[in-house]
Amino acid sequence: MESYPDIEIYLARGDIERLDAWLHQAIGAEPLAPAGKRQWRTRGRRGEAEVPVLLMEKAADGFASLWLDSPHTPWATDTECAREAAPRLGCEVRCSLGGWQPGDDPDRFLQVLPDGTEQAIDWPDSGQ
Repeated sequence: MESYPDIEIYLARGDIERLDAWLHQAIGAEPLAPAGKRQWRTRGRRGEAEVPVLLMEKAADGFASLWLDSPHTPWATDTECAREAAPRLGCEVRCSLGGWQPGDDPDRFLQVLPDGTEQAIDWPDSGQ
């Protein structure tokens, strides 16, 4: 499977301390630093590649967006990242169902709960 050019997941709760610990373990990132209104940034590394990270609080329906702007992450896809993030961060995580193509339904997402439960949902109309 080819790696995505970047990774984006949505977090129900942006616990900065847990997120810092996870990002440090996964990509050696420094703690997130404020970067404007409701935005946090850091950088990690994977091998020789730098991995810029942006956290935007309340990006969509109260969820925070976590964006890793690099193909050089430990995860090939958003789904792999979401599956690791949910139990590590102890919160619901959502991500796109796959690489988006023209004609795909942009509102179909994968919901991953901390206990490993997964389901495809329509978002923002999921009623969650």
